[in-house]
Amino acid sequence: MSRPLDRIDRRILAALQLDARITNQELAKRVGLSPAPCWRRLKRLESEGIIDGYATLLSAPAIGLPIQAYAQVSLENHHTETVAAFDQLVRDRPEVLECHSMSGTNDYLLRIVAASMEAYEHFLSTHLLQQAAVRSVNTSFVLRTKKFTTQLPLA
Repeated sequence: MSRPLDRIDRRILAALQLDARITNQELAKRVGLSPAPCWRRLKRLESEGIIDGYATLLSAPAIGLPIQAYAQVSLENHHTETVAAFDQLVRDRPEVLECHSMSGTNDYLLRIVAASMEAYEHFLSTHLLQQAAVRSVNTSFVLRTKKFTTQLPLA
């Protein structure tokens, strides 16, 4: 188990959430450390799994994927092979950005992007609904995003 995060760790994480491309030199300066101890802390945060990775966030509409949908999926049953087949579909389809197993009425919540409503309908009818495991899908489309962030609160 990793040790609790101290004030400096939280400052490092906050700075990285704002700009993951920051140099170690600049990061050290922002958090009040010299570069070597800052680098060691950064490596520890990575090795402990607190920093999961680094990514470039793209604008989906800017690259031709303006449709964002949330699909609530219910399965016919929860047998091992049923769930495995659904999990494989989710892994294989690049338009599925997220898949969460949910409590409540539906089994899963998927976040899906598509180039058009026709492209979403094609994905739905030729992939998702073709799965014998899928009983029903209820889709909601994003009309406008009011807030989007990848920054976690660091209390």
